[in-house]
Amino acid sequence: MAEWDLKVFWSEVTVCEGDAGFKVLLDERDVKTPAKSTLQVPTRAFAEKIAAEWASLEDKVDPEKLPLTKLANAAIDKVVVQSDPIIGMLSEYGTTDLLCYRATAPKGLADKQEQVWQPLLDWFAATHGITLEVGSGVMPIRQPTEVLGKCAALLKPYTAFELAAVYDLISLSGSFVIGLATACEKLDAPRAWAASRIDEDWQISEWGADEDATILASTRQQAFERAAFVLSLLK
Repeated sequence: MAEWDLKVFWSEVTVCEGDAGFKVLLDERDVKTPAKSTLQVPTRAFAEKIAAEWASLEDKVDPEKLPLTKLANAAIDKVVVQSDPIIGMLSEYGTTDLLCYRATAPKGLADKQEQVWQPLLDWFAATHGITLEVGSGVMPIRQPTEVLGKCAALLKPYTAFELAAVYDLISLSGSFVIGLATACEKLDAPRAWAASRIDEDWQISEWGADEDATILASTRQQAFERAAFVLSLLK
């Protein structure tokens, strides 16, 4: 079933238990991923939220109205078959983490970064045994050689669905530490997003907001908070 080209033809959306999780049915027909796999997710709570997306459609299937479905599709079609490369890519964020690049001026910005970011780095070191170097300027900061492997090891235990959500947490925030802190519930999603936006919010406070940038930031924040929500549905 090529959902993305469909008009709404069903009258009922239900959830049932399948052989590998919980399925969403459109008048008893399985929802399929773009790669034609049956969409099955690990928990009923997640399946019910996906079902609600499909039930809310009125005329045609609009992928933009199915963000939870898209995340589940990514887990099934992409993460399952290439988890190691995805883990490797996400681990790279630990070697270039946003929290390690500090301003020296203005003082207010530098102080804010220290106040919010340093406790997260301290938590990361104390909890996971990974100490990241901090610096300033535009030149890359050289991190200890073991950082990449240790970050990868932290991601290995995640299931494909969890990793799909963690992918968004890390890539949208630009920080392995913020993404992991959100996944571990060290930070709730709004606080985590705010921590990732210190530089941008400082610029806005000084120079004002750009409309296009504001819209983009809002879209990214929604995706970030959605990923954290998905993790809660997977428990």
